[in-house]
Amino acid sequence: METQRSLTREMLNKVPAVTLAFWVIKIMATTVGETAADFLIFNIGLGLVMTSLIMGALLLIALFCQLRLREYVPTSYWLVVVLVSIVGTLVSDYLVDDLGITLATTTILFGTGLALVFAAWYASERTLSIHSIFTTKRELFYWAAILFTFALGTSAGDLVAESVGLGYGTSAVIFGALIAVVYLGHRLGVGAVLAFWVAYILTRPFGASMGDLLSQPVGNGGFGLGTTGTSVLFLVTIAGLVTYLTITRADRIKTSQVVEVDA
Repeated sequence: METQRSLTREMLNKVPAVTLAFWVIKIMATTVGETAADFLIFNIGLGLVMTSLIMGALLLIALFCQLRLREYVPTSYWLVVVLVSIVGTLVSDYLVDDLGITLATTTILFGTGLALVFAAWYASERTLSIHSIFTTKRELFYWAAILFTFALGTSAGDLVAESVGLGYGTSAVIFGALIAVVYLGHRLGVGAVLAFWVAYILTRPFGASMGDLLSQPVGNGGFGLGTTGTSVLFLVTIAGLVTYLTITRADRIKTSQVVEVDA
């Protein structure tokens, strides 16, 4: 029993506490996923396929390093999140732009994929809580779910902003309002695990809409900052926040938050 408890305390630190900083960095990471993908494809001229291969390889390397860690390290964790955001965007764009699959279809496909990951995760571990990630198996389920949330959010955000024709600003307002509803629901008694994952999904299209709103030309309904300016601005902000968290350890899960697991 004591061995199990010690292991649980040690491994819970693989993920951060869900604080305001967590959501700020996550939303910025989703924005970077949208703008950085466009920057690499169009500004650098790598093209969608080459960009996808390069970023996919970088994600695998970063994830391998993350899985080898025995505790939560902000720089490693958030690097994987940023790369997952970019790869999730690229996967959605490849299916839509290169294979010609509609946004409605990819939204359904990614939503189904996420549901299957959750089902397999719960069937195996009997929990979907991010505060119980104390084995490699659970961490793999966690990152698989994260990847599907980013891909789903990309397709859903583009579906609302482009196919439905509401525009980037309106889309950002809609998804922001939905996030506020989830927060209110949580305050009124909706379970923390459900509220977290719904909010995590919604912050992806919210961040993507914000990224497009900031980067797209004024004639297309944006602010005209460009993908380069937007990406640099948000990456610098993310780096600053991650440095702050590394120094202050403000996002470490306290021992009192640990749910001990029976052997």
